[in-house]
Amino acid sequence: MAIVYTIIIHLVYFFMIPAAWFNKKARMWIRGRKNWRYKLEQWQNRGRTTYWFHAASLGEFEQGLPVIEAMKDSNPGCSIVISFFSPSGYEVRKNYRNADLVIYLPLDTEYNARTLIDLMKPDAAFFIKYEFWYFYLEELKRRNIPVFLLSGIFRPGQIFFRWYGSWFRKELTAFRHLFLQDARSYEILKSIGIANASITGDTRFDRVKANSEKAVEIPVVGVFSALGICIVAGSTWPADEALLLSYINSAPPHLKFIIAPHEIGQAHISRLIKLIKKDLELYSLASPESVAGKQVLIIDNIGMLSSVYRYGKIAYVGGGFGKGIHNVLEAAVYGIPVIFGPHYHKHREAIELIASGGGFTVGTKNEFEVLMDNLTAMNEYYQTSATSAKNYIQSNTGSTKKILTQLNNEVKRTHTIVI
Repeated sequence: MAIVYTIIIHLVYFFMIPAAWFNKKARMWIRGRKNWRYKLEQWQNRGRTTYWFHAASLGEFEQGLPVIEAMKDSNPGCSIVISFFSPSGYEVRKNYRNADLVIYLPLDTEYNARTLIDLMKPDAAFFIKYEFWYFYLEELKRRNIPVFLLSGIFRPGQIFFRWYGSWFRKELTAFRHLFLQDARSYEILKSIGIANASITGDTRFDRVKANSEKAVEIPVVGVFSALGICIVAGSTWPADEALLLSYINSAPPHLKFIIAPHEIGQAHISRLIKLIKKDLELYSLASPESVAGKQVLIIDNIGMLSSVYRYGKIAYVGGGFGKGIHNVLEAAVYGIPVIFGPHYHKHREAIELIASGGGFTVGTKNEFEVLMDNLTAMNEYYQTSATSAKNYIQSNTGSTKKILTQLNNEVKRTHTIVI
């Protein structure tokens, strides 16, 4: 199986080479892996305690971030090395201030695993959520380097739990401890004999709470939102916008709308401007004076959405008419009702937010209109929903503290350097 696995890994790489001619992400994926050994040799482990964190992409990195920052706070002299599988994580976080080194994860081969660990010399490794790479885990296990899974989540359909998954289940035995998001994951691991796990919750709750506490003031958005009931629509795609624009174009003047589309290219922004029949302003051209009489504000940049949500009374989170919704927690942390499309069932937090009363799903323009009319009335219905969203976030924070407590216990039990 190891030989078959190695062949498949190399085939993936070879297929990516021609794809790189036509696809920017594939090109970055190939180029980024060319100099990983040189980067590690230039960095050199200088004998400091070194923690290796690996994330597939940006979303997984955000889940590991509270733990990274807590460990850096408790041991400022330690080295933090971060690896990414995807360009969307590496390109955004390659200059992360708390990292001593950020690299792409080399292909998962026996040679690469041995070489990377020889050069990095990690004292502990942390893989986040879904990341299971056979040769890296085997090499860490062989050298008795503790490796932990952060914010892990498991489902019955995964290969570990199928009748032919025995070889893949070996990967799970490499982990010293698995920190899990929910009880279902714990029970399914227990069913195959994996008992070194605990339910610590989802670190994303800690992350969004920390972000909300240091959200920056945005004067233009502050002035705009103060002049009515403000609805913030974040990470929207064309299907979301079809729903939103139908409502916006007939909305009364006291309703204000901020749209932060997922795609901010000129063509898409121009399309939005053409379709919106209300007075609007682009954030890039806005001033506190220019937005005073506008009903729609379009955020034509990336990076400020999490702070923009604080100015909303209601949030709409995009993606729910495609592969799946974007981050609903970024909005709910401000104690406002959150609306999203029908494709949310792969997102545990969306399911739970609906169950709590703080989240709503809509599939048609009529459903959206009825819901918006109810919420914008700002009556008891709205207040109950807003309070429910706030309580949902508060009741799920504290995952980072639980993980650090467990890691402390690991240190005491094994005398291994972890924190």
